[in-house]
Amino acid sequence: MDFKAVAAQMMQAGIKDSDEGEIYGNFEIPKYSQMGDLAFPCFKLAKAFKKSPRIIAEELVENLQESPYFERIEAEGGYVNFTIDKALLAEETLGEILAGGDRYGTSDIGKNQKVIVEFSSTNIAKPFHIGHIRSTMIGNSLYRIHQFLGYDTVGINHLGDYGTQFGKLIVAFKLWGSKAVVEQDPIPELLKLYVRFHEEAETRPEMEDEARMWFLKLEQKDPEAFQLWQWIKEESLKEFNRVYTMLDVHFDSYAGESFYSDMMPGVLDRLRESGVLKKDQGAEIVDLSDYGMPPALVTKKDGSTLYITRDITAAIYRKEHYDFVKNLYVVGAQQQLHFKQWMKIIELMGYDWAKDCVHVEFGTVALEEGSLSTRRGNIVFLEDVLNKAVEKTREIIEAKNPDLENKDQVARDVGIGAVVFQELSNSRIKDYTFSWEKTLSFEGETGPYVQYTHARACSVLRKAGELSDGPVDYGLLKDERSAEVIRLLSQFPQRVAMAAAKYEPSLISRFVVDLAQEFNRFYHDNPILSEDEALTRARVGLVRAVRQTLSNGLYLVGIKAPEKM
Repeated sequence: MDFKAVAAQMMQAGIKDSDEGEIYGNFEIPKYSQMGDLAFPCFKLAKAFKKSPRIIAEELVENLQESPYFERIEAEGGYVNFTIDKALLAEETLGEILAGGDRYGTSDIGKNQKVIVEFSSTNIAKPFHIGHIRSTMIGNSLYRIHQFLGYDTVGINHLGDYGTQFGKLIVAFKLWGSKAVVEQDPIPELLKLYVRFHEEAETRPEMEDEARMWFLKLEQKDPEAFQLWQWIKEESLKEFNRVYTMLDVHFDSYAGESFYSDMMPGVLDRLRESGVLKKDQGAEIVDLSDYGMPPALVTKKDGSTLYITRDITAAIYRKEHYDFVKNLYVVGAQQQLHFKQWMKIIELMGYDWAKDCVHVEFGTVALEEGSLSTRRGNIVFLEDVLNKAVEKTREIIEAKNPDLENKDQVARDVGIGAVVFQELSNSRIKDYTFSWEKTLSFEGETGPYVQYTHARACSVLRKAGELSDGPVDYGLLKDERSAEVIRLLSQFPQRVAMAAAKYEPSLISRFVVDLAQEFNRFYHDNPILSEDEALTRARVGLVRAVRQTLSNGLYLVGIKAPEKM
């Protein structure tokens, strides 16, 4: 049952000139349970009613009739608060979860429309370091969330496989490289060459010109440049895919920057024809001063292209090829100006779908030891972090539960899950510092804590055995702890929809932490297996619903849900 729809219908008579859909959309979930299950804010009505929100709320409540669906309807501080009948909410919510299983929380809101999620987008020949976890895991979660909501989702790894840095790498390899040495340990050896180029170029600036020349050769399909570039790309992808496998991250397309190189001349012609491009000292720019931005450089004096040229081309290709309704770019906040510039250029070219391109920006990740810098070689490989997390988790298992089955798999699921969860536990726009101590803690707001709660629920269900089957009266679950768990469970579908609307996976990770904490309070206060068989069945059903919802939530943030820990 959609209780919000019932409440909206009840409210409509007192709010003239507002349709039921508009009222429905304004409902909020109160932060605290004592404020009810649904809250309608009256602040937007103050101007039309010419009264304070508090008085409007009180008058609306006075005119509402009693309902069998709500045990209380109250006015408080400018809100109309609805408290759903506990027995009815229990029956509806637990019935829906147990019938839906791993589909609980899904919807057909997407109507199979195309959504592009561009994420991870690692640079070929450069380390897959801890900083890349942000785009990779935020993007992976948004990909899963949109699929869950019925969108036809396309995950694209827009590989950084083009640009002047390849000119630098080709110069460095020709001067100091060895194919055999690189193939033994590709990324670290290519990184050494890249770092050495920058060190040498400080005293030999002419190397920068040589690098630009080699990139131009690559754009012109020079056989030597192209062959070296292709080999470097293949060796890098072997390394990257090993990490993606550890993270259980998959892509539908690896179309990187180079994929669009043959399309760029045609797009440049469109730009010129639209009158958007103008010459400036031999280069081509788009003047964006009317929009509060500096000019955007689209081609250099030597005719070579830039990131912005490739992003414009990629967006046009994606619209023509996929006909997306949303085109998401999970890229750091440092690139904000770049995205504003090229999206404005798309708009100036006359493409009304520019509004459907969204920069999903995020803050930085730092290490407790200091900042990251690829040029200086001051980086921490993501694979090393994941392996260390697995190793530390294995040590914890040996100390606390040495007889655990499948120790290696559990250590892998929990260790990697801990790293991913720390990444997704805060708002994506916030900067954060990676902490081993916090990551691997089994207490507090961490991944292992949520996974352990899921395993605890599984353990209860194993002990309950056949008691989990048969007719159940969920109306018996009226105590405060049970009601609070059920209230949270009922909110999961709304939380998933909100996470998609705000491009914010942390709304899911925050939810599973809240649910785990509330379930553990319930578990502490209520013996699941008791002499009252009817109550036992109802509580076992609640445990099943919690286990299922935790599993669904963990899946959406890209984390496994072990059954034993």
